[in-house]
Amino acid sequence: MPPPPALSDLSRAELEALLVELFGRVGALEKVVAEQRDEIARLKGLKGRPTIKPSGMDKGTEPAKPAKQEKPRRRGKVTPRVAIEDRIVKAAAVPEGSRFKGHEPFLVQDLVIAASATLYQRERWVTPDGRTILAPLPEGIDCHFGPELRRFVLMQYHQGQSTLPRLVALLQSVGVSISKRQVQRLLTDKQEGFVSEARDVLRAGLETSPYVSVDDTGARHRARNGFCT
Repeated sequence: MPPPPALSDLSRAELEALLVELFGRVGALEKVVAEQRDEIARLKGLKGRPTIKPSGMDKGTEPAKPAKQEKPRRRGKVTPRVAIEDRIVKAAAVPEGSRFKGHEPFLVQDLVIAASATLYQRERWVTPDGRTILAPLPEGIDCHFGPELRRFVLMQYHQGQSTLPRLVALLQSVGVSISKRQVQRLLTDKQEGFVSEARDVLRAGLETSPYVSVDDTGARHRARNGFCT
């Protein structure tokens, strides 16, 4: 690299050109140094420079842009998850000579919550040797409340987070003769199926998972330090 000329002998335009050239060389050297540092860190097994994303604070100082007028969203096609019942609605006072042009559909979804009671008259027989034969109840009936009511109670209590008094009031308001103690039994009794299912899921996860995540606590117990998993 040749020695720089005397700066006093250069004109203003030459000085500006020399300054621009020096800025370019300094920027190129800084880039080379940064690449070499990254390469050295990679060879040493160190982490590279973190990627710092903009925090978005600068957007708060900018004037708010006018909101774009979005197109109104149209209602999509309604597809009920239940069977649709067709009902023909006839027009009244149709003038004579009018022509029939078909039907215009108008879909309405509704909810029907009603209590039902079924009295099963079970046949009872007595054999010649004195034994009593009683007809079995239908599948799924194992108490005085049907499976749909039990399913509703479990869903409202666990998923709907409904309290026990509110759940009792709701059932009684639709015509179900039930007490608070009976609802409590529906929530706690005969839940072996859920317990066995949860146990099977846990065992399957422990057998197939490559690792198990645990959490330890260092809380004191009986005035002693220790850890509990």
